Amino acid sequence: MKALLAMLLLAGSTLTHALPDAVRQERSDWRQWGSGEMSWFGIALYRATLWVAAQPGANPPADAPSALQLEYRRDIPRERLVESSVDEMRRLGASEAQLQRWQRELQRVLPDVREGETVVGVHYPGQGAVFFHRGRLNGEVSDAEFARLFFAIWLDERSRSPALRAALLTRPER
Repeated sequence: MKALLAMLLLAGSTLTHALPDAVRQERSDWRQWGSGEMSWFGIALYRATLWVAAQPGANPPADAPSALQLEYRRDIPRERLVESSVDEMRRLGASEAQLQRWQRELQRVLPDVREGETVVGVHYPGQGAVFFHRGRLNGEVSDAEFARLFFAIWLDERSRSPALRAALLTRPER
């Protein structure tokens, strides 16, 4: 995966549809899938958009890369993002040993975010995940189980926000 990242970072392109250049250079078949707002007690936290690297169809293949783009509506410190992610991964079945290891990884790849900033996580099923902040590479986690559970926070049927999950997984009519 590191060789792939190095190749992606050397490639240049025009920013389109808000996905980082490196993500778009890797594949030309990214499609916006769904989008929705996340709020907590009526306070808007972020707008989430799911992108899928797959040919058009009713459902993307399970092994297709996907990208989750979060555009933040307010400032949130890294520690709060990490804590929330760990809590949700725990709820979805991660062991305490995994969570200890993954908490360090999350602290490394997740930034402090300001209102209006975007974080994009790209899930490569069976491999891991890559994270971008403000369009630049922020880090990678080469652990397939980490990536599966991290993205399950939004996409698993047990998500805490079923309305957001439904919005992400419902492809708009084209």
